[in-house]
Amino acid sequence: MGETGNHNHQPPPRQPPPGPVPPLGAARGPLYPPAEQLLQLHYCIHSNPSWHQTVLLAFQHYIVMLGTAVMIATVLVPRMGGGHGDKARVIQSMLFMSGINTLLQTLFGSRLPTVMGPSYAYFISVLLAINDFNDSNFTTEHERFTHIMRAVQGSLIVSSILNIIIGYGKAWGNLTRFFSPLVLVPVVCVVGLGLFARGFPQLGNCVEIGLPMLILLVISQQYLQHIHPKTRPILERFALLLCVGIIWAFAAILTVAGAYKNVRDQTKMSCRTDRSFLMSSAPWIKIPYPFQWGTPIFRASHVFGMMGAALVSSAESTGAFYAAARLAGATPPPSHVVSRSIGLQGIGQLLDGIFGSLVGSTVSVENVGLLGLTRVGSRRVVEISSGFMIFFSIFGKFGAFFASIPLPIFAAIYCVLYAIVAATGISFIQFANPNSMRNIYILGLSLFLGISIPQYFVMNTDMAGHGPAKTGAGWFNNILNTTFSSPPTVAIIVGTLLDNTLEAGRARDERGLPWLVPFQRRKGDSRNEEFYNYPLIINDYIPTRFL
Repeated sequence: MGETGNHNHQPPPRQPPPGPVPPLGAARGPLYPPAEQLLQLHYCIHSNPSWHQTVLLAFQHYIVMLGTAVMIATVLVPRMGGGHGDKARVIQSMLFMSGINTLLQTLFGSRLPTVMGPSYAYFISVLLAINDFNDSNFTTEHERFTHIMRAVQGSLIVSSILNIIIGYGKAWGNLTRFFSPLVLVPVVCVVGLGLFARGFPQLGNCVEIGLPMLILLVISQQYLQHIHPKTRPILERFALLLCVGIIWAFAAILTVAGAYKNVRDQTKMSCRTDRSFLMSSAPWIKIPYPFQWGTPIFRASHVFGMMGAALVSSAESTGAFYAAARLAGATPPPSHVVSRSIGLQGIGQLLDGIFGSLVGSTVSVENVGLLGLTRVGSRRVVEISSGFMIFFSIFGKFGAFFASIPLPIFAAIYCVLYAIVAATGISFIQFANPNSMRNIYILGLSLFLGISIPQYFVMNTDMAGHGPAKTGAGWFNNILNTTFSSPPTVAIIVGTLLDNTLEAGRARDERGLPWLVPFQRRKGDSRNEEFYNYPLIINDYIPTRFL
């Protein structure tokens, strides 16, 4: 009985073998694997919204890029001796060339939905040209303005050769082969962060208009869209247009009510809706044409300064291309695509000089941020926006109406859009090892110096464009001061140098190269041709070496 009783006992349940004990400090929450393409986009580079939405989104892109053209002309044209009519014609010329260059870039360049707008990189070079003619004798201020414009034209035309050579010569694309995801983080990030001076400092010139615009845009675009399912797509895609209309009307009411009668001139210029004088001075119809300011003037010192600006604009565009690719649902642009894009940007700068634009063109960072804000990365939207730029540049009165929007409203918009581009750069760290002390060191130093060094050069540059570099060669000073005033350029130099010399071979996987290298090659990933091939059958007729 005892044995029988013992046989009735069940054996103790087997305990599963203990699993591996997670290391101290390991993640205990959900893990999010790296995502090559953003999954929350409504329309990527190949997909298109309905036609009525496409037109509205394209007009929104036009409004966003318009602010930069107005800011540049407002600062530079008066210093050149130009009046309100000259400023209106300069804005028209910049808009016209932005439309042409945008269309060329989306068709034959990067093929990404990027707007090509006027660049701040040429600011110092134009100031130096202005300073060189301060002591010259002119019968009128308009003659002085025209003379400086001709000098700027000449330097833009000659310096464009640099971008054409480094682009179509594939030198710039070969440089990007040294990029890793770790380098892309500071390069793309400072493309947005480096423009902080165009954000809240400009907004602060008229807080009662700029701050309500910023708050209203954040609330309506991010919070109010969740109130009702039907309002979500409208506010998510078109909140920016609605907010501009509301705050612009509010500024007009304050102007008419006399709120700015007894204020300083700077406040009047920033806050009043009738201080741009563009509506009264812009022609009804004016088609920009080659050499509209006269025969170009060529000076070696101006050309070398513009060459530095051309390099800087290439660096800024490169960072913006990577951000636009991510926000449009495309893979990172291969090196041969980056090369041809920079080469075409050089051709665009040549056209800028021929048609008399005040500065050269580069990728508009604010429009790249707009792709992320609306979650619409459609190439067709940007192509149609180029039509708005060309149309409003020809019919001046209509374009001047929108160009009279107070600049603090644009500054509030830039606070959001530049921030999106900066955050997009941070997202590239997912393809590298963010816990590597080597990577942390390189990333931190590249980010800090990418902002700190340009800030030093900007703070020590006077109103004539003379910076801290003061050697015996003026042309060399111009190149150094222009180059090191650009955050993306400094970030590329510091990041690429450190990442490729500091234990580069041993840390190949930590740097994220296994992920990025296939995209850098022409045939490395099947999606490269899908996103970046030329349209229709053009690809079959162009020799491979020019693709």
